[in-house]
This record gives sequence, C-alpha cells and structure tokens, in this order.
Amino acid sequence: MNSPTFSVLFVIFLGITVSLQVWLASRQIRHVARNRAAVPAEFAEKISLEAHQKAADYTITKTKFGLLSLFFSVIVLLGFTLFGGLQFLSSALFAQLGNGMSYQIALIVSFALISSILDLPFDYYRQFVIEEQFGFNKMSVKLFFTDMIKSTAIGAAIGLPLLWVVISLMDKAGSMWWLYTWLVWSGFQLLMMIIFPTWIAPLFNKFTPLTDDSLRTRIEGLMQRVGFASKGLFVMDGSKRSAHGNAYFSGFGNNKRIVFFDTLIERLAPQEVEAVLAHELGHFKLKHIVKRMVVMFAISLGFLALLGYLKEQVWFFTGLGVDPILFASSNSAMALILFMVTLPVFTFVLSPLSSISSRKHEFEADAFAVKHTNAPDLVNALVKLYEDNASTLTPDPLHSAFYDSHPPASIRIAHLHQQGQLT
Repeated sequence: MNSPTFSVLFVIFLGITVSLQVWLASRQIRHVARNRAAVPAEFAEKISLEAHQKAADYTITKTKFGLLSLFFSVIVLLGFTLFGGLQFLSSALFAQLGNGMSYQIALIVSFALISSILDLPFDYYRQFVIEEQFGFNKMSVKLFFTDMIKSTAIGAAIGLPLLWVVISLMDKAGSMWWLYTWLVWSGFQLLMMIIFPTWIAPLFNKFTPLTDDSLRTRIEGLMQRVGFASKGLFVMDGSKRSAHGNAYFSGFGNNKRIVFFDTLIERLAPQEVEAVLAHELGHFKLKHIVKRMVVMFAISLGFLALLGYLKEQVWFFTGLGVDPILFASSNSAMALILFMVTLPVFTFVLSPLSSISSRKHEFEADAFAVKHTNAPDLVNALVKLYEDNASTLTPDPLHSAFYDSHPPASIRIAHLHQQGQLT
C-alpha cells in the first residue's frame, strides 16, 4: 500500500463511521421523540408520564450534544493528521529535544494534554449544563477541577513509567516487541484491578462500611448462598457528584469488595438492593468477568501485533500527514498516537459484536439473580434505576444495538417473562 491510497482509505472509513453515527443518532432522536407522549403499556403502572418524558428529553439532549462533540472530534482528528497538527507538534518538540526518549514521551504527553484541553469545554458543559438541567449534577466547580487535577497527577505517576517501558520495548526489543509489550500491559491491567479499589478509588470518593444491619444480613445471606467471598461491603458517597445510582464489585482474588452508591441505598428497598447485587454476582459466578478479560487480552494482543506491522510501514505515517524521516528511528511514540486515534475509525462498524456479547451476559446475570432472589424485586429495582437515571424506555433498536451494553428495560423484562420467571 502507498501513502495516497491509505489516506483515501482513511477518509473513506472516517466518512462511513461519521455517517453511520449521525444516522444512528438521528434515528434515536426521532424514535424517542415519537414515543414521548405516552408511557409504554408494560410500564404504565410503574412509571409516571412526567418521568417518561424527562427520560425522553434527557436522551434527546444528550444525543444532540453527542453529535456536536462528534463533529468537533472529527475536525480535531483531521487537524492532527491530514492537516499536519502532529507533524507541527513533533517538529517543534524534536527541534528542542532531539532524537530520543525525552522527545517521544514529550510528544505523547503534549498530545494528551492538548486533547484534554480541547475536550474540557465539552466535559464542563455536559456536567454543569446538561446534568444540571435534568437534576443529576451534584458536583461543584471546585470538585470538578480537583478531580481533573487528581486524575492528571495519578495518570502521570502511573502512566509515565509504563510509557517509558513500552517505548523502550518498542525501540529495543526487536521484531517481537509487541509480544513483550502485551505481557507488560496484561500484567499492568491485573495489577490495577488489585490496587485500584484500595489505593486509587479512595482518593476520589469516601468508602464507609455498610452500617444497615438488616441489609448487611440480607446481603451476607445472599453471598453465602451463591458462594461469594468479599473483603467488605461498602457505601460510596456517589451523591457528591451525581444523583445517578449504581452498585458494583471491584478487585481481584482475595481483594474483592462490594460497593453501593449511597443514592442506590436510599432509593431501593432492601430486597431490591439484594436483587441488584445478585445480578452483579451473577457476572462473577458465571465467569463473565474472566471471559471479558480473556477477550480483552486477546484483542489487545491482536492490535499490538497489528501495530508492530504498521510501525514499520512508511505509508502508515505519511498517509496520515506525518513524515517519519523527521524523527529517524524514534517513531514509536508517533506510531502509538496514530494507531490510537485512527483505530476507532476502522473498528466502529464492529461495535454491535461487543454489544451482542455484553447483552447475552446481562440476560444470563438476570437469570442468575432470580434463581437466588425474587424476580419481581429485580424488576422493581430495574424500573426504579431506569427512572432515576432517566434512561429512556423507548430507545431506537439499531441505536441501542450499536451503543448499549445493557438491553433496554422492556426487553429485559420480556425476557424474564419468556423464561417463566415472572407471572
């Protein structure tokens, strides 16, 4: 392949990806608006018309804003690649730092900082305009920027040493560098699963032991029935940032912990909390977590092998507006950046494959939950969560297939009916 051919191919795939995203967003907006006037029959007794319309308006607003973000991101992508932004940035840094590790790390850090600054107005608007408009934002401006500073500091403390190792392997480990890098990356992911719950997450949120004795007894009984050992039951102060509620378990091996958002505890009845947790435990007991990790590691290995090939192809650089002669042998950082920004362009059409697998796991976890708790409790919890999070009950099917890892509420409940788990 030559440079002009790859440039054309990149533009074609970008056009296909953007057109598909715009088409899906347009379908979503029309479909949700069309069904805004009435609550679906199966939810008519549980969801008010006001809550249904709030969810519709929230969904439409977010989708429209997503289109604006999409168009801006396309401009930024083209600016960095075909219009010479990365070439200019690399030339400036190369002139100051010369050929070596300092230049390569500076290039990636500079690219990341510029990208973050460009995204900042969108993040701010999403949090303090859209989330505020619909009553979800609980975050102060001070906390918003404090979180950003903390995330940047932690990212630098953890990411820079990892980046140094990866670039060193790319430059010095020979033609099989991608395999060694994959081993390092996989080990890093496993390490993060261990240290994140106890060392990193508490830097952003307060985690306190669950003090509700009746709820604790109920949950401990559930864990005993399903054979799940946890290092602790914790409540997280999610309400200081958002009114959205959730529950999850984190950690790995003996470091597993169960975490409830305080908003979830306040909203759901104890038996509904138990049903939600049973669903989450279903993912663990059915080995969904392990399966996802295996798939993630396999995909990352394939992508790193692909990067190993592309890194040696001049057309990969020149076809995206970068002259590799500029930095001689130090092209690893540039290869990483170009691969990272262009990969979504070529893989977006495969999004439904991930959604199909995720939805299958959700159905299986629902089935697991109702074997160990009551199906009506799970349904009531799902309805409340959809209502509290303003998740539309009437998403466009195609839009949902591309983007949603969880099936729509109506489909999940219908699936329980089909299995005879609801009467």
